[in-house]
Amino acid sequence: MNRKGVAGLAGGIALGAWTAFGVLAAVVAGGHGAPLFPDEALLHWSLGHRPAVALAVARGLTATGTGVLPYALVVAALVVGRTARQRLAAVLLGAACLGAGQAVRYGVMELVARARPPRPDWQTHASGWAFPSGHSTTAALTAGLVILAVGVRAPRGRTPLCLAVGCWGVLVGLTRVHLGVHWFTDVLGGWLFAVGWLGVCLYAAARWLPARLVTGPASTTGANGTTGARNATNSMNATKVTSEEDAPQDPGRRGRSRPA
Repeated sequence: MNRKGVAGLAGGIALGAWTAFGVLAAVVAGGHGAPLFPDEALLHWSLGHRPAVALAVARGLTATGTGVLPYALVVAALVVGRTARQRLAAVLLGAACLGAGQAVRYGVMELVARARPPRPDWQTHASGWAFPSGHSTTAALTAGLVILAVGVRAPRGRTPLCLAVGCWGVLVGLTRVHLGVHWFTDVLGGWLFAVGWLGVCLYAAARWLPARLVTGPASTTGANGTTGARNATNSMNATKVTSEEDAPQDPGRRGRSRPA
């Protein structure tokens, strides 16, 4: 798929995700942050299914959705490209996408100002407003960037790794409900926000990023190689023509000298 096609696909995904996110945010804000239909049911189910092992796993998994680890994963995954310039550009753009996404998400969270579930139900530390979930947004953004990087670096055999990364991003969000610090619609909002933000970033990169940061200098088997082959062919043709012109034009005499 060419860059125009990538930009069109990313733009369409971003538009759909932002539309769904906007509707959900409007419903949450219109209800003054009150839990929606699935929220209380899923929280009550989580309260009744909290064995010690499950809580320990959930706390460990939810800790991977914030802090330095998401940035480390993005930097490690985005060291791609044939040149140092490409690798540096990929790392900087990936980190900028993640950092800017977190900043915008924080602004939306302050604007909606949704309260979290009751504090007695919490099984981990949490702060700030609830919608959209910060851990869910960060993990989904990180998973999306890593999956994009894997798609570039490993066009074959990438499905298992992409599935594993995608499952990690989803599970981090679900642990926030299991630990009682978010409503499910907070997590859903975080996922929609992440998809919309990734779509915007990918659209911008495909539309306006200089081509040299994507393709780099032409390889010897690319344009230069084609030009070289074309020049060599032309040279051979010229030599052939010259040889034919220099040859004696007396096929009947079979190379014998002409009379004076």
